[in-house]
Amino acid sequence: MATSRYDEASIRVLKGLEPVRQRPGMYTRTDNPLHILQEVIDNAADEALAGYGKQIKVTLHTDGSISVEDDGRGIPVGLHPEEQVPVVEIVFTRLHAGGKFDKKSGGAYAFSGGLHGVGVSVTNALSSRLEVTVWRDGKEHQLVFAGGEVAQPLAETDSVGRRKSGTRVRVWPDPKYFDSAAIPAAELVHSLRSKAVLLGGIKVVLAVEKTGETQQWQYEDGLKGYLNEALADAEKIVPLFEGRQYAGEDDENFSEGEGAQWAVAWTTEGNVVRESYVNLIPTPAGGTHEAGLREGLFNAVKSFAELHGLIPKGVRLLPEDVFARASFVLSAKVLDPQFQGQIKERLNSRDAVRLVGGYVKNALELAMHANVDLGKKLAETAIRQAQARARSAQKVEKRKSSGVAVLPGKLTDCESSDASRTELFLVEGDSAGGSAKMGRDKEFQAVLPLRGKVLNSWEVERDRLFANNEIHDISVAIGVDPHGPDDEADLSNLRYGRICILSDADVDGAHIQVLLLTLFFKHFPRLVEAGNVYIARPPLFRVDVPALGKRPVRKLYCLDQGELEAALDKLRNEGVREGSWSISRFKGLGEMSAEQLWDTTMNPDTRRLMAVHCGELGVEATVRMFDMLMGKGESGQRRSWLEEKGNLADVDI
Repeated sequence: MATSRYDEASIRVLKGLEPVRQRPGMYTRTDNPLHILQEVIDNAADEALAGYGKQIKVTLHTDGSISVEDDGRGIPVGLHPEEQVPVVEIVFTRLHAGGKFDKKSGGAYAFSGGLHGVGVSVTNALSSRLEVTVWRDGKEHQLVFAGGEVAQPLAETDSVGRRKSGTRVRVWPDPKYFDSAAIPAAELVHSLRSKAVLLGGIKVVLAVEKTGETQQWQYEDGLKGYLNEALADAEKIVPLFEGRQYAGEDDENFSEGEGAQWAVAWTTEGNVVRESYVNLIPTPAGGTHEAGLREGLFNAVKSFAELHGLIPKGVRLLPEDVFARASFVLSAKVLDPQFQGQIKERLNSRDAVRLVGGYVKNALELAMHANVDLGKKLAETAIRQAQARARSAQKVEKRKSSGVAVLPGKLTDCESSDASRTELFLVEGDSAGGSAKMGRDKEFQAVLPLRGKVLNSWEVERDRLFANNEIHDISVAIGVDPHGPDDEADLSNLRYGRICILSDADVDGAHIQVLLLTLFFKHFPRLVEAGNVYIARPPLFRVDVPALGKRPVRKLYCLDQGELEAALDKLRNEGVREGSWSISRFKGLGEMSAEQLWDTTMNPDTRRLMAVHCGELGVEATVRMFDMLMGKGESGQRRSWLEEKGNLADVDI
């Protein structure tokens, strides 16, 4: 059988901005060009955050282009000392280049949203034309790109007053990379208004050439004024709670300047407003800073209620009871933020939980003890919410109690029966199952250890499935019978809202993942469609970092080799001596202590779960892929596929 050639000439190296144009979805949202525009706006905002510039102006031009102008310092135009290319050109044409990697004292940006170093270079890569004008040192310079390449080299075009400084970037997004070339006006307005809120005193202007309309925002009251405006006339249970705190020079746990500013309001009814930011970057998917806020509010209310004997016997207060009617705007400053994905929708930095949580808890405790009546009112509201939740759970339990099959003996169940909160971890092996049982939160997390590898169920008839003990136990534990893609499956008895596959980060663990995914896709497809199936992602490496100056001993967990290298680069930039750290590789989940497994893989605030869905392939293409990978008579196709795709595998020896 003829096969395609695979030799040295088959390997293609993508250079410059070509990787972005080949796979734009890896670097930005492709539904519309708003995100590539936000990268430019974020750069202007970072100048203001660093203490330079008083105004940001965005103009929507009649020819479809958008310009962003600030009065900051202006991007440097001199030659880079190593590359011997104008710095402004490097910023727009090189991935992983920028001023935001210099985090040392005196760096250009101590706090900024930029982390990945692919921001405005992505904007340039996905634009048909981009013009940069820089005012710096009494001169005006201009640089023009077309299709991501330099069309007009950097040149001095004019002389200006010494006080004139800043940068203007005009972008023509290339429509072929986006589903729609239109900028969603409402989202752009929300983003610009948010910048004005977070940058107290900074004027943000939006001008539309076609209509001649201009909008501008400038908030002196900051977060408080913004949240009050968003809540309109909603009745507040207690007066709005606001505060800010940042680490000082002598802080032993966090770097100088790290901290948060917040405004929180509890309302009796209506929609809640929840917005969070990290170094001015909006994080619509939340993350560890929001988890810290929730934890801080909960711990403060709980300790106050316990101190005053307010909690009735048999009532257990949970974080969601305090958080249920809470609206907030949170702005965190983190020295080196770790985001999930290039579009930075969710913060993953584990330290942010302690950072925000500690500061918020102390501030709210102080406020509640300063006004005990208001403190009691807030605590009693949370207690009523807990009582309502408990009553609701009892009703659900009573409805499900009749006719339920006997649960597997090796299932360690959770206390709650609220499927919107409960989670089941399908764990590889008894040793890992033991760590998971000890490390879990028994209130809402259940553990089912699996012995050996699950049966390959791709070609197994449904009525023969329960001959396999592991599959039988999984089905009984989750409360859903096997079904096909066209069946009307009954999910009303689903016992866990999240079913998480937890296996070792090695080849055997990956095989177990594939076998379980085969089971769910083939025989429980409605669970996959409904978004109930997840893959837990335990770390492969642990880095033990010694104390440095005022920073204590730290443990860093890394998902894979790429994260390990990034973590080591970060340590070098912090001034940690090369080789002073030690690196451990986990051979399996059984090697982790219960505390480590909880902190890295099971804690909802700090773990990384990957939702399972068919993605861009669609159901039909996914079925064909499973046929080839799992079908007993498809060994020839599998071999050809492995020969073609073998170069994509990362082999760690």
